[in-house]
Amino acid sequence: MCNSTSPGTAVPTVQLDNERVRVTEWRFPKKGSNTGWHTHEYDYVVVPMFDGELEIHHPDGSKTIAPLTKGVSYTRQAGVEHDVINANDFECAFVEVELLEAP
Repeated sequence: MCNSTSPGTAVPTVQLDNERVRVTEWRFPKKGSNTGWHTHEYDYVVVPMFDGELEIHHPDGSKTIAPLTKGVSYTRQAGVEHDVINANDFECAFVEVELLEAP
């Protein structure tokens, strides 16, 4: 998984973990639920399971709002550091697929 530097309130459930990929569902029970600060060790793909927004906090203190569409994937490279917060008035979730093999 990611290198976590602070605990969050979002609930991670590992669905698959082998030598090639790790698939984790991240569930955010309510507005303000968060992953906690973490750094991604691997390239990864996110598949949102909802339409809405996540608030992303960055190490430099800045924040961005990420609009997400159910089923529309995006990818990021290893080394990303952030805290991800549910900005919605409802429970939301996404599936994260970490690519454990080197490219």
